[in-house]
Amino acid sequence: MTTDNSSKTNTLFCFGFGYTCGYLAQALQELNAQGENWVIKGTTRDPEKREFYKKRGINLFLHDTLTPLRELVTMLEGVTHLLISAPPDKEGDPVYRAYGSDIAALSSLEWFGYLSTTGVYGNRNGERVDETAEIRPTTIRGSRRSVAEEQWRMLSDRTNLPLHTFRLSGIYGPGRSAIESVQAGIARRIYKEGHVFNRIHVQDIVQALVASMSHPTPGEIYNLADDEAAPSHEVIAHACQLMGIQPPPLVDIEDANLVPITMSFYSDNKRVLSGKIKEKLGYQLKFPTYREGLEDCLEARERENDTY
Repeated sequence: MTTDNSSKTNTLFCFGFGYTCGYLAQALQELNAQGENWVIKGTTRDPEKREFYKKRGINLFLHDTLTPLRELVTMLEGVTHLLISAPPDKEGDPVYRAYGSDIAALSSLEWFGYLSTTGVYGNRNGERVDETAEIRPTTIRGSRRSVAEEQWRMLSDRTNLPLHTFRLSGIYGPGRSAIESVQAGIARRIYKEGHVFNRIHVQDIVQALVASMSHPTPGEIYNLADDEAAPSHEVIAHACQLMGIQPPPLVDIEDANLVPITMSFYSDNKRVLSGKIKEKLGYQLKFPTYREGLEDCLEARERENDTY
């Protein structure tokens, strides 16, 4: 006898409803059109965003995570899937501090996701790292994420929270890519010998999350990264080639006068492996390198321009 799950209601709650969550919501609403039943909620600090998504059937709660609100705890009732994409602070994850015990007490919760960063691995001088690599961050952002990861891991160990940790490489996608930087005239081709990093297209993040939601594996850690770590100057050059624009000159990092936050980006050098999402979740990247990803971003930009 088979079980019909088409009438089952799944409720996703996103703390920090930003760029990635917007695409995730779109994917889940497309599943609704195929007969599934997803309700989507979350938090934002932006009143305009709240109104934008309200018209699309998504209920966002205005909240900055600084002060716990009982009204928000009430909104968590019945939530089956919960995703944390809000940034950490110097003490770790503010969502953990404000709502950790309430989240762990949710009897309805089937899947819990935390979006972290591959920055927790720190600098590896170009070596390969997978999910078994030691955590040794070398930047403030990586350090904060590692603290937040540990907070949720310890809570999961105590309470059986169905925790799934996703370590993301540099996120890009339509509206947030080298295509836009080149178009705006702000792209720079900075050269640092031997420096490479991975990226991940937002659609690959979303589909990996959907795959995980469909097949929960509590306690697992997944890297979300493309299959080709590459230097940033090559990415800019390819974006220029796609757009038929002369690439900006190559500038040595020592002569670039970069601000500290940008310079910190070049302090980590590693090749991130993401075979686990393929093996455990059966997900194959739609955009395995920046080339396919930038072509998609350019096509999305052209489609948008055609509507005006």
